[in-house]
Amino acid sequence: MATQIDEKRTPSAEKDSLSDEKYGLDEKHVLPDVAELETDIQAVGADIEEAIINAEKLSEEDVLKAAQDIIDKHCYDPNFPPKALALAERFINEKDLRSRDPTGYEHLYQELKVEAALIIFNSPYPEVRAVVVNHDDPTIAASTFRAWFIGLIFVAAGAFINQFFSIRYPGISVGANVAQLLAYPAGKLLERVLPTTAVTLFGQTFSLNPGPFNMKEHMVITIMANVGFSAPYTNYVVFVQYIPRYFNMPWASNFGYQILIALSTNFIGYGLAGLTRRFLVYPTHAIWYSNLATIALNRAFHSGQNLPANGWKVSRMRYFLYCFVGMFVYFWFPSYIFQALSFFNWIVWIAPNNVHVAAVTGSTGSGGGLGLNPLPTFDINQFYNDPWINPFYTTLNWAAGTFLTFPIVLAIWYSNVWETAYLPINSNGVFDNTGKRYNVSRTIDENGLFDHEAFKQYSPAYLAASNLLVYGIFFAAYSSTVSHAFLYHRREIIAGFKSLLSRANVLNSQNDVHSILMRQYKEVPEWWYFSVLVVSIALGAAGVGAWPTSTTPAVVLYGVFLAMIFCIPIGVIYSTTNVSITLNVLAEFIGGAWFEGNALAMNFFKSYGYVTTAHTLNFAQDLKLAHYTHIAPRVTFAAQMIATLVSTFVSVGIVNFQLGIEDVCVPGQKDHFTCPGINTFFTASVLWGTLGPKRMFGVGAVYSGLVWCFLIGAALPVVFFYAGKRYSWLKSVHLPIFMTGGLVWAPYGLNNVWPVVPVAFLFNVFIKRRYLAWWSKYNYITTSAFTCAIAIVGVICFFALQYHGLEIDWVGNNKPFVDNCDADACRLKTLLPGEHFGPGVGEFE
Repeated sequence: MATQIDEKRTPSAEKDSLSDEKYGLDEKHVLPDVAELETDIQAVGADIEEAIINAEKLSEEDVLKAAQDIIDKHCYDPNFPPKALALAERFINEKDLRSRDPTGYEHLYQELKVEAALIIFNSPYPEVRAVVVNHDDPTIAASTFRAWFIGLIFVAAGAFINQFFSIRYPGISVGANVAQLLAYPAGKLLERVLPTTAVTLFGQTFSLNPGPFNMKEHMVITIMANVGFSAPYTNYVVFVQYIPRYFNMPWASNFGYQILIALSTNFIGYGLAGLTRRFLVYPTHAIWYSNLATIALNRAFHSGQNLPANGWKVSRMRYFLYCFVGMFVYFWFPSYIFQALSFFNWIVWIAPNNVHVAAVTGSTGSGGGLGLNPLPTFDINQFYNDPWINPFYTTLNWAAGTFLTFPIVLAIWYSNVWETAYLPINSNGVFDNTGKRYNVSRTIDENGLFDHEAFKQYSPAYLAASNLLVYGIFFAAYSSTVSHAFLYHRREIIAGFKSLLSRANVLNSQNDVHSILMRQYKEVPEWWYFSVLVVSIALGAAGVGAWPTSTTPAVVLYGVFLAMIFCIPIGVIYSTTNVSITLNVLAEFIGGAWFEGNALAMNFFKSYGYVTTAHTLNFAQDLKLAHYTHIAPRVTFAAQMIATLVSTFVSVGIVNFQLGIEDVCVPGQKDHFTCPGINTFFTASVLWGTLGPKRMFGVGAVYSGLVWCFLIGAALPVVFFYAGKRYSWLKSVHLPIFMTGGLVWAPYGLNNVWPVVPVAFLFNVFIKRRYLAWWSKYNYITTSAFTCAIAIVGVICFFALQYHGLEIDWVGNNKPFVDNCDADACRLKTLLPGEHFGPGVGEFE
């Protein structure tokens, strides 16, 4: 039996205007026009009709409280409809409106009453209302034999594929969206073939086939794939320890060591995610935009309704199939047949050997150019961000950050600041003083520790112009995130900590419809998550301490402490904007400074600081996905835990097999297992751990000035926060998002950013404002269909063609990548043989 509100009805855009008589309203309570309501509170007609009915349950005191809550909770909320906020502020602030303009007051009151009903009985956000239903049927089974059978098979297969091909070039990876797509036919197949036999297990009796494959089962499988498809980050650590050309530590092949540190890094994230539910899952403002596309695809498969939307009668499922097939056919061209469509650096083709043209307009991502090109690609896989999922203010702030840092990169390069003119303009590589890639093996001894004398006989490390800017912005972004979170989200954060100290049940204090619906299920006690956290830390300490890692077991606690500091401020911003600031650079910076000269210790600190934070946010996002789809919390807990356990053992087992591959990670390995990602990881290990940040950013070092960016980042949100009170347009500037626009560089460029903007404007501004019903029904289905098609083409193309070395050799595939300064990463200044820039041998420390 369904709980709360029934399925939404036909949008009012397809109906006549609502009448007072129809809803039993008094004559004096004249409702605002439905079209006006749709514009002011950004709701489709069906939601408004439902809200009007529910509004009659609200008293004047309820409306007053709702208006005050809107101001208190949403005054700095960029996702809340601004006109609805303005209505609430007018209602509260204009005390004499009732006596001065009774008709205007009544109109305002009735409009706010509908908005209050919309918030209480649905969601304040049109994006959530578009795909998340505001009712639940608790009798629908989520934890079924079918869900577990399909989910665990997919987890094992996905973990196998992603780990096995992670060390091959070109690599291949399978996303959870592929599992979600394939789970539906698999579930329908089991629905047909499984018997309805009742089975008793652990005292519980259940049917192998409880009826039609439902959306909750489908979502459980998707959640399992979300957490199970990623390999443990510690696999990188094991590779650089074991492989002879890296640190050559044969003991790292011990399975016990590998599984302990892998389980530890994977499960610490669960412990922290569970403890941060009151900050990142239960609050209404924690939207987690990526979940909306997942839910939209789920509804396309399982929704039996097909309500017209602005005249369109195509069902969600049929629209998904149209988009999927169209993209499936088209994507073969930019990805394989005609790759110039993907890297359309046509300006470089006009003047292929012009260094300046290539530096400004190039776009092959090899260090050659910054991508200033009005028509840079015909491949949406080149988009750096998703224009359908991200709210437009996110896209705009992010793109503005990229455009405004573009001239800064050019200025650094052309003025040869820090010798950058001798290097490619847009590269994430590390170079020596001859302009060649930095050979980190020349700075370490046979034990992998820093060799000071060898370093003095070689070279300092140098970074390209774009990479220097990226590091400076990373430093600023970390401190900016903390300042921004405190200034703009301090009420929610403080309320969360108060409830944590009082041990209050936060779910019971939330009044949104989804929290109310979830109260009927047994909650997962926080001591479960705390126990997972403690056990995971113990496993990690045992793995680090019991083997000769040259690292103190306390590194686990140090890393977790860093994650605990940042997971809430980063998570609050991520959940509301769909922009995440990764901690990899900060973890490398702190770990390298703390464990100077010890690359392995830095790697462990990075694993327990940066990776556990990323896991925490991903797991919290999945908890919100279960919250939106009304899956029992204990079912979600079991699905996440068991899927991760299976995935970890599969991944570690594959790693042990890979370590035995002949010449693995050696350039030219016959099966292409050359480990490009692990090579990068090893370089970063030595650069940050062995060489250390002190020799790059410390006092007297080449890039010491960039450390001031930490202070600048902390101060800027304060300036914008108080200036925004005077100049309202500054409230549109979201500094952490703005700064992430500057993190695009090295090796991406404007060619990955600019194409996102017009598509985002078309869907999330033009269509959303004019055709809200169409946008609500089809927007998230569009991105789901395109993403699934691209993923499927990628898998087929790899296994059927690229794995066997089958390539199409013609100008359409060669033009962007050969015989031009974009492909060759030309430099502004060049050196003669034997020359160097900067200090030479014996001239630096």
